[in-house]
Amino acid sequence: MLAPPRPVFRAVTFTRWLHLVMATVLATVCALVHPGLAGLGTRQAAWLLVTPVPLLVALAMVPAVRLSEGVQARLLLFPGAYDGRPPASRSASWGDRWRTALWLVLRYELGVLTAFLSVWVPPLTWALLRSAGHHEAGRVLEPAPWWPAGEGRWYALLAPLPPVLLLAFVVAAGAALAAAARTLLGPSAAERLAALEERTERLLEHNRLARELHDSVGHALTVAVVQAGAARAAGSAEFTEQALAAIEETGRHALEDLERMLDILREDTPPTAGRPTLADAERLLTAARSSGAQVTSEVSGALESVPGPVSREGYRIVQEALTNVVRHAGPVPVSVRIAVGDRAVELEIRNALSGAGGTVSGSGSGLRGIRERAALLGGRAEAGAYEDGWRVRAVLPLA
Repeated sequence: MLAPPRPVFRAVTFTRWLHLVMATVLATVCALVHPGLAGLGTRQAAWLLVTPVPLLVALAMVPAVRLSEGVQARLLLFPGAYDGRPPASRSASWGDRWRTALWLVLRYELGVLTAFLSVWVPPLTWALLRSAGHHEAGRVLEPAPWWPAGEGRWYALLAPLPPVLLLAFVVAAGAALAAAARTLLGPSAAERLAALEERTERLLEHNRLARELHDSVGHALTVAVVQAGAARAAGSAEFTEQALAAIEETGRHALEDLERMLDILREDTPPTAGRPTLADAERLLTAARSSGAQVTSEVSGALESVPGPVSREGYRIVQEALTNVVRHAGPVPVSVRIAVGDRAVELEIRNALSGAGGTVSGSGSGLRGIRERAALLGGRAEAGAYEDGWRVRAVLPLA
């Protein structure tokens, strides 16, 4: 036995049917005003398709109408669905208002046609059945010149056709109205592009926060682990005191960074508030020295004149490079050079390799983050073996 068509018996078919028929409330009000339901003929009924259109356009100019239509469409055209539903929002531009006007007119015209068929199909079906039973349907259901009259058992075979066609029309009209709702009640192409750009910006910001969290907390944990191990090996109360002080200082800065990032995620502070810059690089050098590294530094140019984005990303590049030195090379000589030129800032961190250093990989996530930071600023960064040691070099344009 063949199963009945699935769309006809879904709940969404009947909610969309209701949504279509509800549009005829305005047509009924107009008919009551003129010429009255008793005097409603074919010509007057045809005028009902045109008469309310100016009023619908005027209503669409009210921003709240778009919100109301969006709520109805979500509830009746997309019941129980979450994908593809139009948003329910007020009109924010004239483009929204005109698309709302087109939606109201389309809904009204389809609704009137659906209501007309819904009202006249049952009597037509009954007339076919009465004609099959040797009754003259024309006498009972006048005026209806296109209805069957007379006798004929074959009318019984035609009786199911009008309801089937009505259901097919309702399914098709409901699907068409749902598709129109996505276009006319949903965001415009410009709004969708703006939303996509905003989402991309959020993702980029989250990725940046993830890198910052990796750099800051990773640096603090590396310093703490190295300091604790060195203090245990040294067996000196004075060195242990220095190591604890370094761990405390680094941990405090990491907690400040963590709290700042959490504030950004809560949208309590601007994204750049409290972020360290190249002017704060001395604390990185101090932390590396306290871990046993023999750090020498060379700074040329005014660090305060470096633009904020370049200075903040430059700080993170130096931090990640020194973290890698402490983590992978240990207490070795390190030279840090920060040169502020007329067009770019050059960062160079060089270190000797420990006796067990061997080959250093340049494909880790930290080094990849250094290259990404430089690329986002329009600069470049490279890391790899250089002479008898390892070098990280980044050039960040000031423009």
